Amino acid sequence: MNDTRTLALIDDLLAASSETSCVESNALIHQDMTITGAGPSIELFSNRLEITNPGKPLVSPNRFIDSPPRSRNEALAAFMRRMKLCEEQGTGIDKVVAAVELYQLPPPDFRAQEGGIEATCAVLFAPRRFAAMTVEERVRACYQHAVLKFVNGGLMKNSSLRTRLGIDTRNAAQVSQVIRRARDRQLIKIADPERPQSGYVPFWA
Repeated sequence: MNDTRTLALIDDLLAASSETSCVESNALIHQDMTITGAGPSIELFSNRLEITNPGKPLVSPNRFIDSPPRSRNEALAAFMRRMKLCEEQGTGIDKVVAAVELYQLPPPDFRAQEGGIEATCAVLFAPRRFAAMTVEERVRACYQHAVLKFVNGGLMKNSSLRTRLGIDTRNAAQVSQVIRRARDRQLIKIADPERPQSGYVPFWA
């Protein structure tokens, strides 16, 4: 995919994080102001976009999609909402993941950075086909898809994950392999044990 198309996708992903704000505003809202000598960092590489914010995440990174909104700086968040620089609804991550799935991109990587200055890091990746994704990325995509389906009142199915990953119907067995790995890691589970074909939900559901 050419650089112009990649930049266009990144623009869409950033827009998805908030319909009315720039991503820098969102980073400021979640910054840990008690940490000195560091601030939000947004770095654009040829194959990824990295957003790093000082401070440990208030919730576990693997619960970013479903957790109720929590603001580290409530007064600042309220002010920016009045200035129409953010929504203060806590749905930014959901929208980003939904946009990633729409374009069948590698899943975002949300992680807590330890050692030295504690920080929260979010990485958005440039387009890559399923065959070029790592095992970790495939499993992470499966988990995020299950979470997104669940918070929107649905269940993850083999067919929905196949569509999300851009896998051809002829290679449907690859989807089953990804689901099996996600289950082995206890990230997802069968929605109804008495109906194995019912679909899948996140481990915490």
